[in-house]
Amino acid sequence: MKIQFNTDKNIEGNDRQSNYFGEMISHGLDRFSNQITRLEVHLSDENSDKSGPDDHRCLIEARLEGIQPVSVTHFADTLEHAVKGATDKMKSTLTTIVGRIQEKR
Repeated sequence: MKIQFNTDKNIEGNDRQSNYFGEMISHGLDRFSNQITRLEVHLSDENSDKSGPDDHRCLIEARLEGIQPVSVTHFADTLEHAVKGATDKMKSTLTTIVGRIQEKR
């Protein structure tokens, strides 16, 4: 499973951050690693320099073989919480989608 990270102009992306979040996401979505061909992760700070509740956003788009891409978004007070929340949402979404695909077989 390949993970591609994208950040907005307000977040400095680096290898350490990509490795940390990549490990978190890989661990959370490990059971779907055979179905996922690629994940695109978009991290952004909605309020730039201003602080505020839930101003960090993580959007995860999963590309699976044979179906349209699936995406989820989560807002939180920190990037770590945003990534964790988006990972949990993606896990739930993929559980539903993969379950439906297996039922049709």
